[in-house]
Amino acid sequence: MLHIFAGLDLHTGLLLLLALGFVLFYEAINGFHDTANAVATVIYTRAMRSQVAVVMAAVFNFLGVLLGGLSVAYAIVHMLPTDLLLNVSSSHGLAMVFSMLLAAIIWNLGTWYFGLPASSSHTLIGAIIGIGLTNALMNGTSVVDALNIPKVINIFGSLIVSPIVGLVFAGGLVFILRRYWSGTKKRSRIHLTPAEREKKDGKKKPPFWTRIALIISAIGVAFSHGANDGQKGIGLIMLVLIGVAPAGFVVNMNASGYDITRTRDAVNNVETFFQQRPELLLKATGVDPLIPTPEEVATTPNEFHCHAGRAIAALDRAKAMLTGIESYEQITVEQRGQLRRIMLCISDTTDSVAKLPDVSADDKRLLKKLKTDMLNTIEYAPVWIIMAVALALGIGTMIGWRRVATTIGEKIGKKGMTYAQGMSAQMTAAVSIGLASYTGMPVSTTHVLSSSVAGTMIVDGGGLQRKTVTNILMAWVFTLPASIIMSGGLYWLSLKII
Repeated sequence: MLHIFAGLDLHTGLLLLLALGFVLFYEAINGFHDTANAVATVIYTRAMRSQVAVVMAAVFNFLGVLLGGLSVAYAIVHMLPTDLLLNVSSSHGLAMVFSMLLAAIIWNLGTWYFGLPASSSHTLIGAIIGIGLTNALMNGTSVVDALNIPKVINIFGSLIVSPIVGLVFAGGLVFILRRYWSGTKKRSRIHLTPAEREKKDGKKKPPFWTRIALIISAIGVAFSHGANDGQKGIGLIMLVLIGVAPAGFVVNMNASGYDITRTRDAVNNVETFFQQRPELLLKATGVDPLIPTPEEVATTPNEFHCHAGRAIAALDRAKAMLTGIESYEQITVEQRGQLRRIMLCISDTTDSVAKLPDVSADDKRLLKKLKTDMLNTIEYAPVWIIMAVALALGIGTMIGWRRVATTIGEKIGKKGMTYAQGMSAQMTAAVSIGLASYTGMPVSTTHVLSSSVAGTMIVDGGGLQRKTVTNILMAWVFTLPASIIMSGGLYWLSLKII
């Protein structure tokens, strides 16, 4: 890890330390803000003691980050304006990163302090949108062009649909359990609260198999949270490192000759595909001009932009840079930066072609695989970054879980939580978030679990506490506009200062 400071001057080194500190602090807040979700139900159903539950959540959050892959990490990063991504090492790029992180930290800390289960995912996405809008307004460009609209729509869709899915599926599970698992005295215990069971049987803990199911589903929520939310921190750290220390991180300097050959072969195959189907390329670039050429502008001579109609030329340029090299040490720092920009733009063009209605399912799969191969040395993360994010998330989990856990466990429903409700809510959340991580969709752990708990309470007839539900809904509604305004304002202010 210390090698990243080699060759950096004091100012840049301090900037890098500060930026890394910001990201890890954001992840720690994410830990104690969001991971209360993983422990609330097992604690309030007495399936586990609070200390044991929190340690369990921290451990499986850690493992979730380590084993969760990088699909969500880069889904979040690519919501940023393409021009800022291509020129992240500029002062504007660094101002973007700091503004985004500071806005997310302020809002997450505030909502945690008041015990509101607001979404860290909503906050981060709002901060990214704020950057994009401010960037467009300051440069006089189209707001639609400034935001990566297809990515924004996909991610918004997942964030809006996932709580509805949680509410319906968790409620459905409780309904099924009520209908088909309550015929005998033994089976009906699953529908008791800990207090009711203590009165009836003299025990607070759930029945053995119910307890096992609660613990396993809590582990699933913690692991899924790490795999989904932890990846966002990884993506942010990579953005910081590419911006502050591009020489070592703009491409994967540890990539093997095989990895580079795989990238080169993918470039060749994409070029062949475009040459064989020129009409698709024409349609795609007519709508979404995303092929790069360096533009010499008086004020920003080193900035790169994506342009239409240069796909084949860009592919030829990438091939020339990759030909005959076994290690990225063989090309200059400037060439590495150019290669990253070209590959990101070509991958965006490939995406545009794949989305055309007259592209077959087989061709869509081929283009998706070629894109993955092209970016395999661009979209990466060193092990130490994954470990650092995993530790920050795990430590955060153990520090401040109680405030939000109390809201979820005690204040959503009018009655205490039954074992069946806790189990149904957790199983729904674990499966939903796990699937989202696998498909690269960032979802809100907070809103999936909160809505799942609410769904179980509605179906069971216990009712909801109006004040708490109103607060949660208000946090849901105001998180996006608040983070958009804060990050946009901070970005505007920082650009005025630098």
